Amino acid sequence: MPLARAQDTQKPTAAQPNATVPDATVPETKGTGQGATGGAPALPGVAGQPNPSSGEGSQAQKPVEAEDHNAGLDGPAEPGRTSRLLDPAEAGDALGKIAPSGAAAAGGQQKELLTPSSGLGVLDRMGAPLPDLPAEKAFTGKVDDAYGAFQRGFYLTAMELALPRAQSGDAAAQTLVAELFEQGLGVKRDRKQAAFWYKQSAEGGDPAGMFKYALLLMDGRQVERDRKKADEYMKKAADAGNPSAQFNYGQMLVADTPGEKGLRAAMAYYEKSAEQGIADAQYALSQLYSNLQGLPPEKTGRAREWLLRAARAGYDTAQLDLGIWLVNGVAGDRDYDAGFRWLKRAAEGGNVVAQNRLAYLYINALGTRPDPVEAAKWFVLSRRAGLNDAGLEDFYLGLTDEQQKAAISAANKFRVR
Repeated sequence: MPLARAQDTQKPTAAQPNATVPDATVPETKGTGQGATGGAPALPGVAGQPNPSSGEGSQAQKPVEAEDHNAGLDGPAEPGRTSRLLDPAEAGDALGKIAPSGAAAAGGQQKELLTPSSGLGVLDRMGAPLPDLPAEKAFTGKVDDAYGAFQRGFYLTAMELALPRAQSGDAAAQTLVAELFEQGLGVKRDRKQAAFWYKQSAEGGDPAGMFKYALLLMDGRQVERDRKKADEYMKKAADAGNPSAQFNYGQMLVADTPGEKGLRAAMAYYEKSAEQGIADAQYALSQLYSNLQGLPPEKTGRAREWLLRAARAGYDTAQLDLGIWLVNGVAGDRDYDAGFRWLKRAAEGGNVVAQNRLAYLYINALGTRPDPVEAAKWFVLSRRAGLNDAGLEDFYLGLTDEQQKAAISAANKFRVR
C-alpha cells in the first residue's frame, strides 16, 4: 500500500517501500571481483562522480561553464573549433573504467559512505516486469471478510465490517480502518482519524499498524514527534515480520551507527526484508555482500543474485550497477551482452549515469555493434541532464555535422519509457 515518506530533521530518514535504498553506504569494489578476467579493454566512464544514480538530472554533477563546450550540444561544432577526438578505448586511466556510480577515483582506498540514492520508487516502478513470485501456500487460516472486501475494492463494505471489530479492540481491523481514513477510500479522508486508529493498532501489536504509526511519530504532523518511540515501534514491527519495517529499521541502524558496525547490525534486517521481496533491501544486500570483509562464501556468492532481483523489480540504480558489474566482471563472470541490455534498460528509464555509460558501450562495441550516432545521442541526453564528460565531449566534437545533427534529432525524440 502506498506510504508517505517520513521526515526526521535529526537523522537520515527511514525510507518507505516506495522510497530508495542508499548506495549501500559501503566502499565500492573495483572491477576485479570474482570471475573478472584480464585482457579486456579498459572501459572509460566517469570516475569519481558523486553518485548521480537517479534518473533525475538534479542528482548529476552540475554543468561546468567553460569555453564553448555547450556549443556542440545544440548543433554541429563551430567550424573554427578544433576537434579533439579521442579513442575512448585507448583513453587510459584518465577516464577510468566503467564503474558503479560514485566509484572512488583512487585505487585500493575506501571512500566515504555514500548518500542515499534517489532512484525510482516502488510506485514509479509498477509498470516494470517483476520477478516470478514463489508458489503460494494453501491458506488454512480464518478468512478476514473485511480485508477481503478491501482487496476487491468494496471499501464501504470493508469499513462496515472492520469498524465494529476495531472499536472492540481488534488490532488488525484498526489498521484497516486507519488505512481507509488515510487514503479516503469509501469515506472522507481524515488523517487525524487515521492517526488515532494507527495508534490503537500499534498499541495492540499489529505489525503493519506499528510500522505506520512509527512513520507518523517520525513525521510529527498528525501526532507529536517522538523519535525514541518511533524507533521502538519500528523495531517491534520489524521483529514481528513486517518487511517494510525491517528495511526501515536497518536504515535506522545505519544512520545511528555510521560505518561498518552499523552496516553489519543492519544486515540481518536487510536480509529478512529482501527475502520478502523489498527491492530496496535486495539492492542494499547486494552492496553489503560484495563489499563487507570476512563474510562467509554463501553470502558473498549471492551478491549478484540480490542485485539481479532488485533490477528485475525495476529499481533503476540496481539496473545501472548490474550492467556495470556484468561488463566489468564484478562478483561473477563478464557478460557484455547482458550488461549492455541492463544499462540500456536503465538509460531508457531515465537514469542519467546509465545513459553516460551506454554511450561508451556503443563507442567500444561492447555487447552491441559500434554506433557513433547512438553513442552521441546518449551523451547529449546525459549532458543535458547535467552530467559532464570530457571524453564523450571530445568524441562528439569529432563526429561529422551530419552525425551530430542525427544524434541531436534522436535525443530530441527520446521519451522515458
